[in-house]
Amino acid sequence: MMSTTQRVLSALAATVLVASTALAAEAQRGAFAGFDARARAGESLNVVFFGASLTWGANATDQSLTSYRAQTKKLLEARYPKARFQCYDAAIGGTPSLLGVFRLERDVLARKPDLVFLDFSANDDNWTGNPLVFASYESLLRRIIGDGHAPVVAVMFPFKWEIGTGLESGTTAHLGGLTQRLKIAAAYGVPAGDAAALVIERVRKKETTLDRIWDTDGVHPGDAGYQLFADAAFAAFEKGVRENAVCAVPEKMLHDSLFMTHRRAVLADLLPSDALPSGWTQGKPHLTGACHDQVMSRWVDRLLIASNRKRVENAEGKKESVPQAPATLRFEVRASFVMVFGEATLNSGKYRIRIDGKPHTYMPDGQKEPTDLYDMTSARFNGNWNYHQTIVDNLDASVPHVLEIEPVLDGNAEQELRIESLCVAGGAAEVKALRTVKNP
Repeated sequence: MMSTTQRVLSALAATVLVASTALAAEAQRGAFAGFDARARAGESLNVVFFGASLTWGANATDQSLTSYRAQTKKLLEARYPKARFQCYDAAIGGTPSLLGVFRLERDVLARKPDLVFLDFSANDDNWTGNPLVFASYESLLRRIIGDGHAPVVAVMFPFKWEIGTGLESGTTAHLGGLTQRLKIAAAYGVPAGDAAALVIERVRKKETTLDRIWDTDGVHPGDAGYQLFADAAFAAFEKGVRENAVCAVPEKMLHDSLFMTHRRAVLADLLPSDALPSGWTQGKPHLTGACHDQVMSRWVDRLLIASNRKRVENAEGKKESVPQAPATLRFEVRASFVMVFGEATLNSGKYRIRIDGKPHTYMPDGQKEPTDLYDMTSARFNGNWNYHQTIVDNLDASVPHVLEIEPVLDGNAEQELRIESLCVAGGAAEVKALRTVKNP
């Protein structure tokens, strides 16, 4: 018989073995060899495609069949005929990695991915980029690998006009933002599918032309272009398998760690239905959008909606619409970075932001003068659209700030604001609802 000491030692050894096996399994999840082995064995695997309109497949004749996502799936299925791939589209057109920071948990990690293809390069700016964007992009890699324990393929997709200089030099060296993202990917052991480099190579070899790749506009390629994008992505995946790449988180970040502390503060959670400010209601996002990737019910669960009209019962017992002035929302924020995320519609109006009592101004795209009015309308898209607006990125996170959202709606027309969340990062990344203020 075993002595008590022997039994204790045996139990400890078994515990250590189980723990080490579990750790090894988790580490293997970040390895391309692990994905390859599971796929060859015929397992069911989750693959998430995370990015913007080039990931969704704008201008593809059929996004479910001819987008880069769909064509990459076909390549995976051809390589692993026994595997069962569940592929998820996590792409919203016109969005950068700054918004991706606050979408990652809900739209990617919640899928328990076994492999992630990460985009955003073009919307993050392939030409130059900026430190804030590089920090957000690196945080995505760090969290997918560190929290999701999944191998990643970083895909670098260009716009047509970004290629010209490279056709002469044969390189993408002129694209400083793309080059920086390649460095970030390399630091994390992430293979990169550089579609810009592949475009340059094939055009220089006269295998194709820029006009064949971008057959409709210079932003989104057509089916042939998306096949090229898929070729670049899959070549990077195969390189990861061939070289036994293991995605790993380096001890020190290359860029600022600002976005490693973040919160998507959903207003419907901060202001429950039994304590809503005047003029605001809780509601669902629309089930339609100007494009399929802009159907916000895919990306948002609940909204807080301000309206300058309300339905009341008149003296005759009939429902009628009467004007109202939605209250100003007030929050205590402890963060450096603040973004508003919601849904833009053709009926959306404007709003004003105050920070510590002072109207916050910004410079709208294409304008010459700053303004303190943020416009949520989706008129230029002719349909419902995502809304994300960076408000500030340099708040002193060591002290609390009062942030106010004041609806500024046109009294001559029915207008609304549809806000999902305040997205904050840096410092404690905290948001707390304060007493609202009634507007005159």
